Amino acid sequence: MPSYDYPFNERIRTMLRVEDLFAKVLHNVEAGHECHHHCALLTLLQILDVVDRAELKLDLLQELDRQKVAMSLLRGNPAIAANTLETILKEIDVITEALRAETTKFGQILRTNEWLMSIKQRAGIPGGVCEFDVPSYHYWLGLGEERRRRDFESWLKPLLPMQQAIVIILRILRGSGATTKLVASNGAYQQMLGGAKPAQMLKIEVADDVTSFPEVSANKYAINIRFNTLDCSQKPQKYDEDVSFSLTLCNL
Repeated sequence: MPSYDYPFNERIRTMLRVEDLFAKVLHNVEAGHECHHHCALLTLLQILDVVDRAELKLDLLQELDRQKVAMSLLRGNPAIAANTLETILKEIDVITEALRAETTKFGQILRTNEWLMSIKQRAGIPGGVCEFDVPSYHYWLGLGEERRRRDFESWLKPLLPMQQAIVIILRILRGSGATTKLVASNGAYQQMLGGAKPAQMLKIEVADDVTSFPEVSANKYAINIRFNTLDCSQKPQKYDEDVSFSLTLCNL
């Protein structure tokens, strides 16, 4: 079932971007071929750009501490699975300790790697990492899968606590809120928002056989969802039929 997340603030937007980029890095590293490792490295360098523009470490630590306090209050609640709760609390403790043990800015070790930064500079130019531009890079690609994997392990290690923190926070966020089954009449749906605790993200799920996708515009007062179709030869067109979907307003 296709699922679409829409963040309501910059903090959640940054986490979703890092989550997406990290998933691509890990997939391509695992695939192993030098073309996959090329994509993995360029995506890793994109992560550096994303985390460089945000006070992400402080945000993650504050949110993990807040979730630990909230979940600790659930101990003894008969409606909560005690083993699952303790597992999550232990994960939060381990990740928080790892984040606090890293005293430098996220990715700072990679930024001090002159060779990686030279690749990053060239990667901003279309076709800028061809072998005649950066022969050292193509030499590295030819060193073999095992050597490249060792290098990726070294480069990713200082970033893994950040990635693990984002995974657990987004998992909690996606699991929050009640899911409502709705219908977008003629492909459009609007809902006013209220309450003392505004949503931080919405999640839309549609059936596998739905031949359209949602585009969302939202603020703290209202959400507007419009379903569009795509034929890859022109810009998306409005879908004029009714669409059944599920909507979850998520809040930590």
